[in-house]
Amino acid sequence: METLSLLQFTRRLAALVTVPSTSNVWVTAELSDVAERGGHCYMELLEKDPGNGATVARMRGIIWAGSYHKLMAEFYAATGQRFASGLKLMVRGSATMHTVYGISLVITAINPEYTLGDLMRRRREILMRLKAEGILDMNRQLGWPAAPLRVAVVSAPGAAGYGDFINQLYHNDARLRFSTRLFPALMQGDKAPASIIAALELVAAEADEWDCVVVIRGGGATSDLAAFDNYELAANIAQFPLPVVIGIGHERDVTVLDYVANMRVKTPTAAAQWLIGCGVAQLDRLADFASTMLRVANDRVSGCKEQLSYYAGLLPVAPVAAVERASARLRNALSVTVSLSSRRILPALARLDSIAENLPAVAARVTARSAERVDAAERLLDALSPMATLRRGYSITRVNGRAVSSPEGLAAGDVVETTLAGGVLTSVVKSENIR
Repeated sequence: METLSLLQFTRRLAALVTVPSTSNVWVTAELSDVAERGGHCYMELLEKDPGNGATVARMRGIIWAGSYHKLMAEFYAATGQRFASGLKLMVRGSATMHTVYGISLVITAINPEYTLGDLMRRRREILMRLKAEGILDMNRQLGWPAAPLRVAVVSAPGAAGYGDFINQLYHNDARLRFSTRLFPALMQGDKAPASIIAALELVAAEADEWDCVVVIRGGGATSDLAAFDNYELAANIAQFPLPVVIGIGHERDVTVLDYVANMRVKTPTAAAQWLIGCGVAQLDRLADFASTMLRVANDRVSGCKEQLSYYAGLLPVAPVAAVERASARLRNALSVTVSLSSRRILPALARLDSIAENLPAVAARVTARSAERVDAAERLLDALSPMATLRRGYSITRVNGRAVSSPEGLAAGDVVETTLAGGVLTSVVKSENIR
């Protein structure tokens, strides 16, 4: 029976691994445990299940020093990223079998377009999720106070970017007085998103004391910006109750936070300059308003002075002129009164004289007509009187004071009074059979 030593076995295995089908092939994988030692770059290449994130394949990867710096420079120039855990790469390499270190993939080329596409895909997925949840534009729609002078700062303590921001803010040429407080947070690495969220929660607890929040980070490796392409951090900033200014990285660096924050600037210094610009703009508006007020007041005072001068010139002559105008009106009224009196009183007196002359004749005629109407009424009353009817031979029969027009209803023993023209007769009903 053939027996192999371990070295012989691994050499035989190496011969099987290093074949044309495993040489110079393109492989896609996710980086983990990236480390640089002795000019070489070592890493773990992973593939994860898209459903549950479990690792389904793992291999050791190596970029030898002879090609590492060239590949790294080309990759950084294309993507702005350095090799870091979590990046997805498309690499060209060959499988090798080392008798001590096992199987590795020796990388000789990298396709940066694949990494760029993956970064953009992840960023696009986060933005689409924020939009679907209706929170993408919430912070960008917040209004700013006229002069944001109370500034909460989220940054790393002692960072050069924070120092530049404070120095620029407190030594501005306009001498604006800002009030700031640092809320410390990690600004790179895997723990940065949770640290920044914790700092923002402290700011939100006292939101009434601040006009805005500035999240700043100084220069550094572009790969460190991966912490800012984080859904939880982006969602927190998108829904933050105060306007948020993002000043991380440089002009060409863009993260998800730049799409959700109210204002995005290049650097911490640019963030300070932007806040100063807001204050200066408000000072300019106030100066314009004060200038307008002064001009309007001067115009009003000048107009009043002209009016006073006009009235001062009128005072010596105005009373005399007023008295003369009043006297003229009185004389005119007197003349009109005399004229009206002669035209209206004399005809009225003539009418009164005419009435006095005609009054006896008119009175006599009216009296005669009235006497005639009285006589006619008296004759009419006499003709219609019951006595006139009685004188013509008629009579009125009453029982108990009630006139009787029919024998029905009379009973024997009823006393009947009969009124005639010459007097009254009284009789008694003797029989009920009256016809």
